[in-house]
Amino acid sequence: MTSGLTPELTLSAYCQGCFPMADPSTGEISFYEPDPRALIPLDERFHIPHGLRRTLRKKPFEIRMDTAFAEVVHACARTDQPEEQWIDGQIEEVYGKLHEMGFAHSVECWDGEGLQGGLYGISLGKAFFGESMFHRKTDASKIALVALVQYLRAHQFLFLDTQWTTPHLLKFGTYEVPAREYREMLKRALEG
Repeated sequence: MTSGLTPELTLSAYCQGCFPMADPSTGEISFYEPDPRALIPLDERFHIPHGLRRTLRKKPFEIRMDTAFAEVVHACARTDQPEEQWIDGQIEEVYGKLHEMGFAHSVECWDGEGLQGGLYGISLGKAFFGESMFHRKTDASKIALVALVQYLRAHQFLFLDTQWTTPHLLKFGTYEVPAREYREMLKRALEG
């Protein structure tokens, strides 16, 4: 099954509300469909914590998109906790191909010392599926998330899918919807 992951299969899974992850111990790829599904609001419910607002005013990073996609994915794959490493070589390869095809994108925070944080995900129709984020300097991944939300708002996206809720994402107003409702939202986003 591990060798069967392809860009086409991955896109088909997203269109059905699923996404792939590698098992860190076996390398086997499985597809997941969380219920409930976590979303970051793109309307006024999106919350920027007070301290982050102060940091944003200082403009510590230059925001770029899609200039170092492979580096962002690779940085997201590196973790100090091997049991949480669901991004393996197969995932990196397939998402690299999806980037070449125009479906996978990165948002990056740069400064004079290089790439300091970012995130990547998949864009289909009016839906963006956030996959992972990383930071080398404080707040870099959070600033990339704020930049992504601004971009998605400007381009009338319907939602930003974060798959599962985490304490980190709750600070931004993340909310959950039942899988059934999510599939309806997804259908509308793919038609748009």
